[in-house]
Amino acid sequence: MTGSETAGHVAGSGDKPAHPSLRVAVVGAGIVGSCCALALLRDGHQVTLIEAELAGGEQAASFGNGAWFSPGSVVPMSMPGLWRKIPGYLMDRTGPLTIRWSSLPGLLPWLIRFVAAGATVSRVEATARALGALLLGAPQHHQQLAAQAGVPELVVSAGLLYAYFDREAFLAEKLAWRLRRDNQVVWQELEGEALRALAPDLDPRYRFGVFVPSGAHCADPGAYVQALVALAGAQGAQCLKARVQAVRPAEAGTVALKLDQGERFFDRVVIAAGVRSVALARSLGDSLPLASERGYHVVITEPSVILPVPVMPTDGKMANTPTRSGLRVAGQVELAAIDAPPDWRRAEILLEHARLAYPALGSTANAQGVSRWMGHRPSTPDGLPVLGASSRCAQVVYAVGHGHVGLAAAPASAQLVADLITGRKPAIDPMPYRADRF
Repeated sequence: MTGSETAGHVAGSGDKPAHPSLRVAVVGAGIVGSCCALALLRDGHQVTLIEAELAGGEQAASFGNGAWFSPGSVVPMSMPGLWRKIPGYLMDRTGPLTIRWSSLPGLLPWLIRFVAAGATVSRVEATARALGALLLGAPQHHQQLAAQAGVPELVVSAGLLYAYFDREAFLAEKLAWRLRRDNQVVWQELEGEALRALAPDLDPRYRFGVFVPSGAHCADPGAYVQALVALAGAQGAQCLKARVQAVRPAEAGTVALKLDQGERFFDRVVIAAGVRSVALARSLGDSLPLASERGYHVVITEPSVILPVPVMPTDGKMANTPTRSGLRVAGQVELAAIDAPPDWRRAEILLEHARLAYPALGSTANAQGVSRWMGHRPSTPDGLPVLGASSRCAQVVYAVGHGHVGLAAAPASAQLVADLITGRKPAIDPMPYRADRF
């Protein structure tokens, strides 16, 4: 199947359902849950989208991500040699990845699996292939969805730029770029005036760039999710504001959801509730190894810089993205207990890095013109989402654990979920994402 055919299959369609219509609940109205609802509606199912809080609101990971639709995000966090860096991550509170000492005992089983997942080149190649299957054509999928939702302006196809101090720094990441090339990512290498034309206000220390023209970004991720939820409602989904407390198998092959408003019964249930999915899975008898890979962002509301395309200064691994609210600087990975309070020093690191990367920001990036956010990326130790049926109840399908790729991978993930529920042969091999792989 070609990329264009996949895009049409994911976001499109005039096909008439040739299967029974099922009552399907989707728990969680983030970017993954909303895309699942839309894919299931296209198959003619009766969809109830359940969310306790504002869809796309500030409490959601979908609100505060780096806003990139990046086909190049096939590189897993865990790479060969990572184990040598773990002691440094524990000691360095200013690096792009840190681990809270107080959370280490609870995180240790996850960390051991995390390091093992990237221990060899062959393992990261397999992970990259599986991520590539979800990310191929992601910008086109979102263009179609945004157009259907009446917000085409929220998906901006300007490409994505990775900035390096020099070519040697780029070559030091040769494995990462080889994984991208192997998964159909095409790029242009830029120096001198060509680099300055794309990022005129970038500090001159950055003398080498890699431009991925197929990349895109979202001008307002929270508003985009809200538009997709509204589209699902317009297409017939019932949008229910409720908190799901537990899941259990029920009579006649149905599934019972215990809500704060009482119990409801469905033929199928999709759990797409981010890190909160762990407790729901536990109520069913499943154990999902999800960690809160906490991310931070700052938004400089009136930046005095020109950013024609989103930029990642690779020394900080931070996505710098022009949005409707201002310049969003997103990144940082903090591994900590889910209910631990935010460490706002992580946001200050982002702000300081932005000032260094764009000297023209100067005093405009002051406390009065900056907003700060922290959210929970639901992350698995092997870097792949869980997209598949519960081992305890085949009528429950998980769509969780997307880590850094939830925004970009949501349409393809949703199509795989819909294929499994509807009983079609999936266009994407479901085996790498199955729930019982851990």
